[in-house]
Amino acid sequence: MAHPPMSGPGGTAVASAPAPASTHVPTQGPTSSGPLPPAHTSAWSEGMERLKAGATTEPGRLRVIGAVLALLVLAFGAATAWQVSDRSAAADDVVSRSQPLSADAASIYRSLADADTSAASGFLAGAQEPRSVTEKYDKDIAEASRLLVKAAANTDGSSTSGQEIAKLNQQLPRYTGLIERARANNRQGLPLGGAYLRYANEQMSTQLLPAAKRLYDAETKRLYRDLDDASSWPYAALAVGVLALGALGWSQRRNYLRTHRVFNHGLLGASVASVAVLLWLAVGHAVAASDLDDSRKNGQESLKVLSDARINSLQARANENLTLVSRGAVTTADNKDKYEVEYASNMAALVQRLDDAKRLADNNEGRTPVGQAVTSVGNWKTRHGEARTHDDLGDYKKALDKVIGEGPGSESTGETFAQVDKALEQALNWEQREFTEAAESGRGALSGLTIGALVLAVLAAGAALLGIGRRLAEFR
Repeated sequence: MAHPPMSGPGGTAVASAPAPASTHVPTQGPTSSGPLPPAHTSAWSEGMERLKAGATTEPGRLRVIGAVLALLVLAFGAATAWQVSDRSAAADDVVSRSQPLSADAASIYRSLADADTSAASGFLAGAQEPRSVTEKYDKDIAEASRLLVKAAANTDGSSTSGQEIAKLNQQLPRYTGLIERARANNRQGLPLGGAYLRYANEQMSTQLLPAAKRLYDAETKRLYRDLDDASSWPYAALAVGVLALGALGWSQRRNYLRTHRVFNHGLLGASVASVAVLLWLAVGHAVAASDLDDSRKNGQESLKVLSDARINSLQARANENLTLVSRGAVTTADNKDKYEVEYASNMAALVQRLDDAKRLADNNEGRTPVGQAVTSVGNWKTRHGEARTHDDLGDYKKALDKVIGEGPGSESTGETFAQVDKALEQALNWEQREFTEAAESGRGALSGLTIGALVLAVLAAGAALLGIGRRLAEFR
């Protein structure tokens, strides 16, 4: 179908212009045809958002409070179990390991010193040593060897104690070999026997006894470290316990302000259980620390002083014997008899240790044997002076009788030395008993607390959740 051309003004025909081509400009971003896709969020962020949304309602707040209370109570129980377990282990080490090892180290020192004293006494007796002296020497060497084996089995070989034990095991056969040579020469009447005896004593004084002293010091240091560990207060557990109780108290007050109910049975039960654990922890540890401190002050300190005193008496006796063996052959830089000078030094240290032991003794059972030792030391010094007078006047036979004479009427220094040694042994046995009783009492005060704290903590957490659950049920 034909269309007539459009006419313009005056009837003039006007040609139709072609329409311009349409241009399409694409738009950026989403169109209005649909909603925007949700932004990507992490599980943590989504959980926190839900938690915040839930915390704006009372049920949500109660759930958060219940979770926090349960976690605090469980943390209190775990902290208590952890710290009490450490202290119980340290207290057990005190009783069953470190103190026995310290006592064994002291016995090693004493046995070695006593063996040296017996060897010198036997040598002075002549070519035929008294059987009792020989048996005593053999017994001391066997005891020292046995205790070294025992100590090695309970000590790390790379530790200080292990190194000292190895040195003692190496040096002891050398010492006994020198003693046997001294005895063999003495039986034949050869003066070389005295030289071997002095050399053996030098080995004992410069090698064996210093190593035994270092072993004793190392084991005693470990004992004190175990005592400190067992007595240290469990501050972390106490702090968490106070925090848990504070949170439980706050939650119950909050509950009262909102409901006007005085008690929530679940929260009250959790509070009672937490208080029980806290009191058990505080009182039990206070008792344990007190007993362990008593074992240190009234037991171990006295044991240390008495052990030193006994060692000083043994060394004094050995040097007294060697004074007669050497007969002035060994002198100091100022031309004095070396063994007599060392005897005087040992006796001065012995008197000081006995004064300390008397001061530390806290009852008559401890003071009485120490007092007897003090009296015997005074007699010993007097008789020693008489022996030195005879020796200086050239009467060696009377000096020898005054030193090694036997029998109740001999009035020898050997008799007074035996009295001193017997009194010190009685005092040591008593103080050892006191230490063991106090340390075992301290260990016993912590028994059951580890398991009890965990059980009560679980019960308290369950009670707290039950109490909060009761409140949540009111919103359903």
